[in-house]
Amino acid sequence: MRRDFTEPAGRRSDLVIGREAPFGAAREQLDRGGSVLLHGPAGIGKSTVLRTLATEYARTARTVLRCSATESESHLPFLALADLLGPVLDEVSGALPAAQRTALESALTGRGESTLQRDGLALRLAVLSALRALAAEGPVLVVADDLQWLDPASTELLGFAARRLGDTPVRLLCAVRTDGQEYDRHLRASPPDTRAVRLDPLTRAQVSALLDQRGFPGLPRSTVRDIHRTSGGNPLFALELGRALAESPTPPRPGEPLPVPTSLRALVLSRLEMLSEEARRTLLVASAGARPTPALLHAAGRVNAEAETAQAAELGLLATDPEGPAVRFAHPLISAALYAEAPAPERRAAHAALSTAASDPIERARHLALATTGTDPEVAARLAEAAALARDRGAPSVAASLGLLAARHTPADSAPGPDGRRLQAAEDAITAGEVDLARDVAREVLTRATAPGERVRAWMVVIEAAGQAIGDVDAVFPQALADAGDDPRLLALVHYQLAWRGLVVQGDFAQGREEAAHAARLAARAGDRSTELLALAFQAQAETLMGHPDAPVTIERARQEPQDPRVACHHNGAGSSRFRWLVMSDRLAEARTTVTALLREVRRRGMAESEVHYLRFLSETELHAGHCGRALELARESLTLARDAGIGEGAGAMQAALAEAAGGDVERALALAREAVRRAEEDGDAVYLSRALAALGHAHLVAGDAGAAVDALRRVRELEAGAGITDPARGRWQGDLAEALVRTGQPAEAQEVIEVTRAHALRLGRGSVLAVLDRAEARLRAVRGEHRSAVGRLVSARERLAELGFGLEEARAAFALAELRADRPGPVSYDEATRLFRRCRALPWLRQVEAAVAARTAAAEPAPVRLAAAPDCLAGLASMERQVASLVMEGATNREIAARLFVSVKTVEATLTRVYRKLGIRSRVDLVRLAAGRKT
Repeated sequence: MRRDFTEPAGRRSDLVIGREAPFGAAREQLDRGGSVLLHGPAGIGKSTVLRTLATEYARTARTVLRCSATESESHLPFLALADLLGPVLDEVSGALPAAQRTALESALTGRGESTLQRDGLALRLAVLSALRALAAEGPVLVVADDLQWLDPASTELLGFAARRLGDTPVRLLCAVRTDGQEYDRHLRASPPDTRAVRLDPLTRAQVSALLDQRGFPGLPRSTVRDIHRTSGGNPLFALELGRALAESPTPPRPGEPLPVPTSLRALVLSRLEMLSEEARRTLLVASAGARPTPALLHAAGRVNAEAETAQAAELGLLATDPEGPAVRFAHPLISAALYAEAPAPERRAAHAALSTAASDPIERARHLALATTGTDPEVAARLAEAAALARDRGAPSVAASLGLLAARHTPADSAPGPDGRRLQAAEDAITAGEVDLARDVAREVLTRATAPGERVRAWMVVIEAAGQAIGDVDAVFPQALADAGDDPRLLALVHYQLAWRGLVVQGDFAQGREEAAHAARLAARAGDRSTELLALAFQAQAETLMGHPDAPVTIERARQEPQDPRVACHHNGAGSSRFRWLVMSDRLAEARTTVTALLREVRRRGMAESEVHYLRFLSETELHAGHCGRALELARESLTLARDAGIGEGAGAMQAALAEAAGGDVERALALAREAVRRAEEDGDAVYLSRALAALGHAHLVAGDAGAAVDALRRVRELEAGAGITDPARGRWQGDLAEALVRTGQPAEAQEVIEVTRAHALRLGRGSVLAVLDRAEARLRAVRGEHRSAVGRLVSARERLAELGFGLEEARAAFALAELRADRPGPVSYDEATRLFRRCRALPWLRQVEAAVAARTAAAEPAPVRLAAAPDCLAGLASMERQVASLVMEGATNREIAARLFVSVKTVEATLTRVYRKLGIRSRVDLVRLAAGRKT
């Protein structure tokens, strides 16, 4: 095919989902002129990646040769060769010697019955010559899919040519199905520079994104988790399982495996026919067990388990495990398909056997439930006990599953009833981060529940499941209040959620504080200590962010005994409120100790949402301390977990943006900050919108776009003023705004920001904020020509930031000091700033230091600007305009001016435009003439 190669690229979004790394590696290799061999198991996505790469590189290749073999055709000699060279035979035949041309034509057309034995050398040389002849006219791309099915003759000929192409502009892009790393023989038949690229299984988050993109959106996260586990991360298997679920009239019940479509059953169970009936039953018991071992199978009545599992392993159904005695299926889908294929009575018999054989009480209860039909109070009680045990062990997801099983076996007239157990399961699902499951269960209970307690409890689950998008469930609150009646315990629950609504939806901290205080009083009257503690913690956090003087007192009230252990470590509990107060009070070491202990506890309890938050909090602490590498790792871990669980993604993106701007990639920081802003706006989340905009403004400042930073940070200022937030340590954006305003030539507004913020920081004793403000004011004074005063401010600010342990801010002060001194005569050293940024692993800032050093070297140390020495013709200009004009008169470029005045190039250009207009001139040349006293 020529350059008009037009095969569609497939779905490029498939590649974005989990294939960025291998796609990037393959693209890099092809860009260098090398060849690529994609490999991985069946269904892993090799053909999709290959098609997209082929389409992309067909645009730069004059000729594209393609073949895609199938198993049924692999016995036909030269078939792949005919696919590759048949379309171009007429073009290349004239360039081949007669013997080679005859051999090649005979092989491709079937006339003359050419064979490798008879025409071996001539055929080999003909293929090589044909590729060279095509490459002489322009680059050639050879695309071969499913190499494992290529007929042996074509494989040998292609390999012979590939090994001898040398510098000929021929690239091979091939894909082969492999298990493990079995691709060596295919690599040996490829050009010497071929890069093998393995496609690995998708993560759970990637499987979720793939299902959404391919028409199966909105699946509960627990279902996606089961699909990922059953498919082993294989995209083909995952999509087939998603399709089977979509087509199934009844979804699987809790504890049951997914329905496996016939297409996949045939794919993985073809070898089952070679097993004996007893071996098949042994494997069924193994598939029903959570962690099957030979000992467990023996206890379940499978007396010949060793021999039968050995037979299954020989057939490739089981994987040998030299590290331990576990019976492990070669792929999770084999276990699921085997279970799905078995008749229901046989499945119940397997579970009945395991209900007495399993040693773990949770497993015994689960198997008993799956072996039992109908309601049974004894079975339900054992399942509820097992759910409580799982909850205590820190496995809330397991507790939710067991709770739903308990509800199914609970008679309607029992106490607690089936809906009570369903709601407990929903609350466990919230703890586990499975909000979709929790919301569905609560909605189901609300369709029939009449008891006020159950209804309000269900409404609370619906609200909790909404997360930051609490505005989406506004209609729930009047119904919940109506159901609560005059019961103080139920009213406390509703008013606690109303406090969150006031904060998140309306951005009103004062209203949120009032609702929380009211909820705490109601809960205390009802004797509901857990809700009282949550409400007090909320009140304390709101007061902290507002700069309210009662914040420390309220925090101590929330920490008084008796405590609820789960509330104490919850991300909305007193421990979290105290952490926030410690960070804002510059007590970083105590804050780190506090949040580390909280993170350890919520991990022990399996509290997924709290873990997401505490990872982010710890990242924030490390970032303040100047440990940028560690902060970046924690932020990425938090964001990955948030995306996987679908909770706190906007907040995770916000913190990841700050960490990337400090220690990673600035473009990535900008992308994450924009995502955080978008999510906050979509959720109607006024609280995190201001935090996200602050991250965006900071990222713009680090990227050198002071104008964009000003735009974002002005919005933050408006939002926080409207919300009643007065503590500048909440977002710490004020110093960035003042600096950006200086860089964009707006000193008056910068001074106003500094003065207003300083007043609040002095009132609250925020030492680190005051030091950062001094650093920003030093830049402002330098612009005004107050050099000595600016240096004094910077030296003092750096010393105070070092004493408080704010390592990154200390390094920024040292950098500002070096830049300020660079504006004066004599030698200048950026060594101290470089040392401090390296200590912090602040890569974007190190690049800024390098750029400043390069700019100073290029400028060859021109004479500094002195306002008193400026020509009289500039007297009518503003301060910034006079400095820019004076530097132009000295011959400085716009970039050099930007570096010396701490502004962006865009600011220099805009200032020059104003200068030209005021002076009635048109260009830099006219400015130079003015300096020389000549007419323009």
